[in-house]
Amino acid sequence: MAMVDFAVGIGGENGQGIASTGDILARIFARRGLHLNAYNAYQSIIRGGHTFLTIRASDGPVRSIGDKIDVFIPLNQDTMNRHLRLLKAGACVLFDQEKVKPGEAAAGVQLCPIPMKDLTKGNKLAANTAALGATLQMLGIESEPLEAVVTRQFKKKGDAVVAENVAIARAGYDYASRNFTSFPWKTPKLAKPLGVVTGNQATAMGGAAAGVKFYAAYPMSPSTGVLMWMAAHARQLEIMVRQVEDEIGVMNMVIGAAHAGCRAMCATSGGGFALMTEAVGMAGMIETPIVCVDVQRGGPATGIPTKTEQGDLWQVLGAGQGDYPRIIVAPSNQLDLFKTIPELFNLVDKYQCPGLVLADLLISEGTSSIDPADLDFKVRIERGELLLPNGHGQTLNPASGYNDNAYWRFKNTASGISPRAVPGVPGHVFVAATDEHDEDGTLISDEFTNPHKRRMMVEKRARKMQPALNDIAPPKLVGPENAAVTLVGWGSTQGVIREAVEKLAAEEGLVANQLHVKWIVPFHAAEVSRILARSQKVVIVENNFSGQFARYLRSETGFEAHGHIRKYDGEPFMPHHIVQGVKEQLAGKTRLSVPVHEVLA
Repeated sequence: MAMVDFAVGIGGENGQGIASTGDILARIFARRGLHLNAYNAYQSIIRGGHTFLTIRASDGPVRSIGDKIDVFIPLNQDTMNRHLRLLKAGACVLFDQEKVKPGEAAAGVQLCPIPMKDLTKGNKLAANTAALGATLQMLGIESEPLEAVVTRQFKKKGDAVVAENVAIARAGYDYASRNFTSFPWKTPKLAKPLGVVTGNQATAMGGAAAGVKFYAAYPMSPSTGVLMWMAAHARQLEIMVRQVEDEIGVMNMVIGAAHAGCRAMCATSGGGFALMTEAVGMAGMIETPIVCVDVQRGGPATGIPTKTEQGDLWQVLGAGQGDYPRIIVAPSNQLDLFKTIPELFNLVDKYQCPGLVLADLLISEGTSSIDPADLDFKVRIERGELLLPNGHGQTLNPASGYNDNAYWRFKNTASGISPRAVPGVPGHVFVAATDEHDEDGTLISDEFTNPHKRRMMVEKRARKMQPALNDIAPPKLVGPENAAVTLVGWGSTQGVIREAVEKLAAEEGLVANQLHVKWIVPFHAAEVSRILARSQKVVIVENNFSGQFARYLRSETGFEAHGHIRKYDGEPFMPHHIVQGVKEQLAGKTRLSVPVHEVLA
């Protein structure tokens, strides 16, 4: 049982320093050893619009942003008007008494007006710093950590700026101590400090751990953070990083680098991935391993660039024309992203096919605490049946890849996996044809469209994936088997579903369990079918309109869910959305619940 579990909500316009304020709080909480989860709901404009950042922290695991706000910091009137009515008893509101008027709050909500002009000595840019000081005092955290982080934040601007902001932070802290009632608990300081990481940073670090030596991208929200991290660390890690003119060029450059033998990777969002799909099919045809991360956002077209969704599943399932093997995985959180990238690279090297990662804005731009010990950069790297120049790489069995001393790159082996030599290996010249080809790369349409060879090559490529299920972990049921309801999810919904299961038990007396699917292709159809066949009632939870995973599950297993909870308004699930949906479906009111999003419960 956690001793403390609280959330801070900061709202205002883009350009008011909300993200940097959240970063400071996240560092302070993590340095105390607190677990945290942060999500910034912002607009796709540089200035203006409504932005609301939530940071939830606890001494126990934090799987979602939760359902409540304890400290509310509205930096403008619009934010106050939107959110004050949703605060519950026990919350406090810290606001500039000259610029923001509170309105009517619920009973038990503490309104805390602050004379920002006096505390900041007229520095309009420092109101956030004063609010941070007041926030720490309300949470029972000493002022020294804030002063240390503020010093780090402003040290590039000189000692005078540092001294000014430290003084303002102290002023906010002292004012709250004299005038407001702090929470009845104190935020603990745990023995082991934690780190802070976004999903995009975790993805990039996972690539570095996997041995990526070429990264290309076109900046596209919400995947741009991967490019930024890679570019910042390129020289140190000896990774070639290229910002390309468009996503078509990105994918072709990644395939070219992979064809030459290095591990190559890219990241984009749904609109960019749409441009990449023909080239992804090329990687499948020439059996070249690449990894592409699709950070999903709301669509179609430009959609809502700064909002989250799980809407690209069927796009990725159908990427590129025709049939070819691919591996598709949907990690569930930031640490899972870091660990999955090296695992996926090993798989695509072994099976010589594209690897596609389905992330989304919620986890890729979201922030999480992380134990630095979990970031293992010395992972096992397996390149499969690969021969590199100068004798490096996997030793090949000549009988499996040669005929009359000729190298057959696409040899029709029993496993379907052909020995792969990169350009430059003496005696291993071959054609990498994007048209259908024979075992040695000869285009079959150059002779005549040989139906027997075409069938052989299609079956050869497909055969590679038959043993792949043995290399990936099947999903497991979490919770008691005799539960009243089984909640099924995929990707980023894992944490919020887990919390909803706990809330159902604690608050409603309902026993639920959870089945979460990470590996989409290949799919553990038999294992999933066995689990769901024993479930009393199955409800699928996903962030899209059409129930894309529910349709995929039915296509692979024939299983039709008893109910659905779907959200497609651009904002992520909160635990109470799922709890309410389960309650109304168990009561027989509906088979489809679509929560109405309110930022706070």
